[in-house]
Amino acid sequence: MQDRQIYFSPLSLTRALPFLPLARGGADYRTELRTDPGLFRRLGEDDEPGDVHVMLVHDGRLALPLHSQERARLGTAGLRPASLPGEYLPGGLTPSQDRPGALYFLGSASDEHWFALDVGLARRLADEGQGSQEGSTLLDKTADRFDWVGLDLFATKASARDVGMATCALALSAWHGRQRHCPRCGAATAPGQNGWTQECVREPRHGPFFPRIEPAVITAIVDSRDRLLLERNAAWEPTRYAVCAGFVEAGENLEHAVRREAREELGLPLGEVRYMGSQPWPFPASLMMAFKARALDTDIHVDGVETADARWMTREEYTRALDEGRMTPPGRISVARCLIEEWLGHGI
Repeated sequence: MQDRQIYFSPLSLTRALPFLPLARGGADYRTELRTDPGLFRRLGEDDEPGDVHVMLVHDGRLALPLHSQERARLGTAGLRPASLPGEYLPGGLTPSQDRPGALYFLGSASDEHWFALDVGLARRLADEGQGSQEGSTLLDKTADRFDWVGLDLFATKASARDVGMATCALALSAWHGRQRHCPRCGAATAPGQNGWTQECVREPRHGPFFPRIEPAVITAIVDSRDRLLLERNAAWEPTRYAVCAGFVEAGENLEHAVRREAREELGLPLGEVRYMGSQPWPFPASLMMAFKARALDTDIHVDGVETADARWMTREEYTRALDEGRMTPPGRISVARCLIEEWLGHGI
């Protein structure tokens, strides 16, 4: 059925999302320092004022001081990353002109310089003979001397600065973990520019290579009655519903991707489309770009492949479905949840 009774656009009062959990920060990237192979040592020698701190990441998780999660659960404290003073880090784990390292320079904030030690990459470099016994000993101790949490938990209980740095560190870690060979000749790669590039060890002219980012669009689709379309991916549990999303394909712009995904997954033509904001999504390498759009039709035709179910819902119907457990909302740090809350008018 064509949805033609439109007295005003449901998008007329729409504003950009005021807050996105991972689109935060507080550190200066100091990009002009990245090309210095001796940066870690130089900052530690007081060439610039400020202390050097090192957070630890491994396999998509961030190290916290022991028992941090319990204190946060009890409401007695927020979460802070565990940090090693720069002078405590063994020389075998630091990069130099002749040896790659597993340290990523995250930037400077409040007279502090922050790096991330990628434990997985450091172990791999040590296995390849690019390390030291002292460094290996420290790596062996990390498993049981810290709490390890994912970004989904950390970002809900940490400061904007720490969330921004953790997001950056985990994104770089995911990239270095996935791309280990030169895309031109297949030779091994080594980290460069304090973690922000990779170099081909066989032919330097093949690089540098920069972190890969996979753009994706995510869209809250409403009809002329301002009902929201909630859909369930075929791979999700039966109660989990979110909004339309998909990766941007080669040769298309963002608006085209929004319209194509709605057609492919839901069989819906879209009218007005508005940009709402963006945030990194390092699981492992996405950049989520949020939109709100009005459907020109209310007849839903799910593809049955990616999308198993979809339905229009009023605010009252959605609230009741949540209260009764028939639907569960997206995760707290997701753009999908932010878009739903913007439409709903309050937090979930």
